[in-house]
Amino acid sequence: MDDFRLGVLIPIGQAQWGAGTDPRELIDFAVQAEELGYSSLWANDFLLTPRIEALTMLAAAAPVTRTVTLGTAALLPVLRRPVQAAQTLASIDLLSGGRLVLAVGAAFPGRFGLPQHELPWERRFARLDETVALWRQLWTRPDLTSFHGEVLRFDGLPPMTAPARPGGPPIWLGGGSPSALRRVGRIYDGWLPYPPSPAAYADGLAAVRAAATEAGRSADDITPALFVSVVITESLQAGREALEAFSQASYGLPLTQLETIQALAAGPPEHVAARLRDYAAAGARHFACRIATTSLATQRVQLEQLIKLKPLMSPLRRHGLPQDGSDFGAGWLLGIG
Repeated sequence: MDDFRLGVLIPIGQAQWGAGTDPRELIDFAVQAEELGYSSLWANDFLLTPRIEALTMLAAAAPVTRTVTLGTAALLPVLRRPVQAAQTLASIDLLSGGRLVLAVGAAFPGRFGLPQHELPWERRFARLDETVALWRQLWTRPDLTSFHGEVLRFDGLPPMTAPARPGGPPIWLGGGSPSALRRVGRIYDGWLPYPPSPAAYADGLAAVRAAATEAGRSADDITPALFVSVVITESLQAGREALEAFSQASYGLPLTQLETIQALAAGPPEHVAARLRDYAAAGARHFACRIATTSLATQRVQLEQLIKLKPLMSPLRRHGLPQDGSDFGAGWLLGIG
């Protein structure tokens, strides 16, 4: 299991931390996750619900953690001025000692298929790729004074603070369209999708690696990751009920709709581990797990239980914890199911 990494999302959405909670406790959540042994902490970006802003959360987590990777899952660069964002990201990388990883996305159609932002929707992929190219040049070329792309054009660029990591933070892409898969292979350092089935993940990863080979890159240069929502419960039915509540609170969507587009794993420990093993067998190596509950108290209980699944996630592992969860100790289901 040494080549697998298990990360967790900080529940920065108000729908995840719950009413009556002081959001400053999210900093304690980040500290607890590192102490428990998680490899990475992630903050996601979203337009449609109240939340702590993703980069603000990572800046707050940087000085209270020491070794854990800090990542965005996924950042929407279209919401930010590109040059200012480059400075902010370099600053977080410096304050964290070079622990930042950026997963980015171009947003997706929101409710009823309407775009989530008002900028030209048909050029959103070109805008994203050019923003990434601009960031990389700003971080590595002190002499850069202009940038002229098809969508972005800048003159009189100021000197940029260099990130801690040479070349800047690794940049991953979220998305599973044929265009996105090709662009991951050509341009990006990693892939962070959330396909609803391991088979879809395997097919997507094969396309990414083929595009990398065609572009003269090594497939080993691209980190295969997975964004997955998880919750551990005493039964499969309790797992579906927890996911239903989470889907309604977070998206205003029924679970039957969410499960057609996102990777989900809910139920007893061995069931969740088996689901993650299937994605590992499909090629995923870095798991960014979003805990699918609606209060910070249950998030923290689940945080302690999810890390116990790590030894069971290897695709070579065929037998693990008993279905009743007895190896998890007394009280392992506190607050869920």
